[in-house]
Parts: sequence; C-alpha cells; structure tokens
Amino acid sequence: MTTQDAVAELRSLTQPDEPAAWISNLWTKYNNQRVAKVEQWAEVDKYLFATDTTTTSNSKLPWTHKTTTPKLTQLRDNLHSNYLSSLFPNDKWLTWQAFSKDSAKRDKASTILAYMENKTREGGFRETASRMLYDYIDKGNAFSMPSFETRYAQREDEKVADFIGPKAVRIDPMDIVFNPLASSFDTSFKIVRSITTLGALKKSLQTHPGEGDWEEVLERRKALHNASVAYSHDDWVKASQYQVDGFGSLQEYYGSDTVEVLEFYGDYHDAHTGELSVGRMITIMDRSVVVRDTEIPTYSGSPAIRHVGWRLRPNNLWAMGPLDNLVGMQYMIDHYTNMVSNALDLKVMPPKKIIGDVEAFDWAPNEFIHIDEGGDVQEMAQQFGDVYAVLQYIESLEEKMELYAGAPREAMGIRTPGEKTAFEVQALENAAGRIFQEKITQFEVFMEQLLNDMLEEAHRNFPISDIIRIIDNDLGVQQFQNVTKEDITAMGVLRPVGARHFAQRAQELQNLVGVFNSPLAQHLAPHTSGIALSQFINDVIDLRGYEIFAPNVAIGEQQETQSLASQAEEDNIMKEQTSPEEAMLEFGGQEEPTNEEPTA
Repeated sequence: MTTQDAVAELRSLTQPDEPAAWISNLWTKYNNQRVAKVEQWAEVDKYLFATDTTTTSNSKLPWTHKTTTPKLTQLRDNLHSNYLSSLFPNDKWLTWQAFSKDSAKRDKASTILAYMENKTREGGFRETASRMLYDYIDKGNAFSMPSFETRYAQREDEKVADFIGPKAVRIDPMDIVFNPLASSFDTSFKIVRSITTLGALKKSLQTHPGEGDWEEVLERRKALHNASVAYSHDDWVKASQYQVDGFGSLQEYYGSDTVEVLEFYGDYHDAHTGELSVGRMITIMDRSVVVRDTEIPTYSGSPAIRHVGWRLRPNNLWAMGPLDNLVGMQYMIDHYTNMVSNALDLKVMPPKKIIGDVEAFDWAPNEFIHIDEGGDVQEMAQQFGDVYAVLQYIESLEEKMELYAGAPREAMGIRTPGEKTAFEVQALENAAGRIFQEKITQFEVFMEQLLNDMLEEAHRNFPISDIIRIIDNDLGVQQFQNVTKEDITAMGVLRPVGARHFAQRAQELQNLVGVFNSPLAQHLAPHTSGIALSQFINDVIDLRGYEIFAPNVAIGEQQETQSLASQAEEDNIMKEQTSPEEAMLEFGGQEEPTNEEPTA
C-alpha cells in the first residue's frame, strides 16, 4: 500500500458525519474564544495552591525570600464553608410548596419530600453542591444538569439495585461551551464535553440500553484503534482533519483507551436540506460520528442545564468570580511581605566593608578576626524604612480583599478591633451581609432549579415502584416506604431552605412575639387564627418530626383526659359500693381464713 493510499484510507475512516463536523467546529470556535478566561482561571489556581512565589506571577521579583501569603486561599475557604453552612444549615433543608389544594395535602407533600430527601442523601447531592460551590468561587461560574441513574451492587449470588433515582450532575466549567453573547443562557445552544474510557462506556451501556447506536460506534472505534498501529505517524499527520483536546496527535488519541463525547443541545440547521431542527440533543463521539440525534427529553423541550454566575457582566454570559480581580492585590501582599523580610535580613545581618588585609573569617559570635595593621571590618549602614507602616499597608490590603470578595470579617464571624458599640457592629454586619446574602440567594435559586429538574427526571423515568429508606434523625428510627409515580405527581415546586430562610423566619417570629407582648395583643386576639399561628411556629422552628401542632389537637386530648378521669372516678365509686363478700369473690373466689371456731 502506498503512502497516498494509506492516507486516503485513513481519511475515509476518520471522515466525520456532517452534524459531527459542525458540532466539533462549533466546540472549537467557542472554546478558542474563551482562552483569555481560561488563562485567568489558571492564574487564580496558581495562587490558590501555591506553596511559594516560584509558581506565581511573583516569581520574577528580585527578593531572596519567596514566601506567599495564602490570602486568596483563606478567602476561598471562608467563602466556601460559610456558603455551604448557609445553604445546608441542618438535615431539613428541603421543603415543598404546593400550587394546588390536592398537592398541599399532608400525605402528598410528605411523600414527595421523603422521596427527594432520600435521593439527595443517597445520591450525594450535598457533596455535588459543595464541588459546584468551588466552581462558583474559583471560576465565577457553576453548571449542573440532572440524570437518572441505576446503580447495582453484588450481594451474595445476585445483583441488586443499590440506587435508582435522580442525581445532580456537576458540569466542569472547562467542559461546556455556549454563545456568551446570547441574550440569556437559556436561549443559547450548549455543548457539554465528557471524557470517559471504553470500559466505563461499555459498563454504562449495560444500565442504559437502547440509547443511540453505541454498538456500531464502538465497533468503528475498535477499527480505528487497530489502525493506530497499522499506519505510520506521517500517515496520521497527513490524514488528520481535527484534533482532540489534550492529545498530541490523533494517532495518540485513537491508540489510547480514552473516549471523548460531545453532546449538543439546541437548534440544528442542516446546510444540505435547509431544514431547521428545534430542540435537538445530538451526541457525537471522537468528533466524527453521530451516536444519537433525538428530541431533548424534557417536558418543556429545553435542556435542563443550569448556570449561575457570581458577578454577572453586561453583554457576556461568562461571569467573574470573587477572586478574579484580587490577584493583583495578592501580588502586592507577596511583594511587600518578601521586601520587608529582605530588609529585616539586611538590618540584622548587614553587608561588611573590609579595609586592608583581613584573613577569611566567619561572621559569628566568639569568632576571631585577624587583621593586619591598617586593616578593618565595618558594617555598612543601612537605610531602613518604616517597616511598621508597610506591615499596616499589608493588613489594609487583606481587609480590602475580604471586603471586595463579599467576605468581610464581620460577615465571617470575625470581630475586628476598633468596633466600639454594638450598634456599630450591627451596622457593619448588615452592610457586609447584603453582598454575602445576595450571592447565597443566587446559588440557592440555581439549586432550586436543579432540584425540580431532578424531580422531573424522576417522574419521566420512574420505575413501577420504588422503596425508599426514611431516616428520622430526631428519633433515630429507620423506616421503609413504597413510592409510586403517582405519589410524586403534584403541582408545586421543591425549595431549598437555607440559613437565610431560617434567619428571616426567626426575625418574623421575634416580631410576632413583640406584637403579642404589646398592648395591641388584646385587640388582635379575637382576630388571630390559632391553627395558622401553630403552623407558622411549626415551620419556623421545624418541628415536623414531632407532630406537636395539629388542628384542635388539645381539645381532643383534653376530652380524652376527662374521659379517663371520669372512668377512674366511676371505678372508685363502684369499688366503694362493693360488699365484702363480693370483694372476696373478686379477689379469689374464696373467703379469707379466720381464727374463729366454726359453729355447728
């Protein structure tokens, strides 16, 4: 076979389908457009995980010291821990808001909540949210989508379902592209990239059969894998029509076990037929072959891919993160810290001026210096600036960074010196809290969308029935409940209730207590609903597991108590009216023995 024939054969093997070529080019185009953004993320990462300045932009500073102050890292950790604790303040962080009377029934609401609490707990929702929070902080953008998974476990001689239900899927910001100039994220197409292996792909197909022409595609991939060693490197170079990210050559890619999958969501225009396909999900592999081309499987026809940005920008959907514009201040902190260290070294150990003939010596305590006549050793005077002023400047830089990141010390629970009155402290907390709460609210809305997407995913893919495990953390009891598709069918939305919600409710409860302790209470009492009031307290304090409040439950319990008391009183009266003979018969049916002689 000639080189020309080999190249032609390789080109025919790797010739991409038209939709695959179009999607691949679209990915490459928008991935290249965000190079500056990716470089910015990389610079932030270098400072976040640096052990010294040699790997950061401070590496070229003239100082002998290479210390880095991990201020950005501290801000990141503080923001993440406070965000996470605010979003998940306790185990009861999920609630159901019904849109209809039937959907608001206690049994319906409790079943939906029990089902989703089970799936979010066993599906690792909190852990996934934690990783997305890091994306939110580090890169300013977080992405997610739902999936319905079936996971099996081998128990003894049989394979049993370990998990069946919806899960939250984190999308790495590096693995998604869209049109950043679109009017909104929802109106733009999306392409999601995933890297897997042939083994993992085959295993996944066992649990998700019938999704696309994977078998045919895998056979084609096998042929290309064999071709990776059958043709020369030059043949591959001449035949290559595209390049997969992260690989030195196309030959290297096909010779590996790695598989790249691109999934397109949006509208597709066929250049040959002129047809416009709306709401399509197209999966391609190896940037060359279409695995499936179907309608987006959601009730709305839109992809359930969600996005949240930390600091939104006008006319660009790629948001900024809290750390993006603080890198320069981190640079200054490291710069001045090492400058001060160098200055202190020179002050403590200044250079020496040697005059005349002086033997070599060590500059140390109790050392002897041999100096010839006319010789001398002198310390060179150093112009030493105000170190304390520089240190104060560094401290002011750190405080400004905290403020600009929406993480001032007051919001993080750290008290700073100089705050004289409680009023001043409260004013600082209110000002700091506004930024902090706004960013939490943005992510909470993002979580709400994802949770309801997961509920829809469960509804569309629900098996005949499912058995869920309910854990009562208060009572320490485990129960199992059978759930059907009908049980989770209702008009309403799932809502996460974080610390912001509880703080708001606690303030409302405090205001209510203040009203009822005021002179207005006597005028408001006739117009107050006891049932509504108990329901409010139940929601605020979250006493759902204890069933303390129920409509008119006290009246029923009072009647039961009175009934028991009346019955006890009647028993006592009957006992007092009973004759000794009857009492003895009740006791044992025999008369008690006496010491008296029997009479004839």
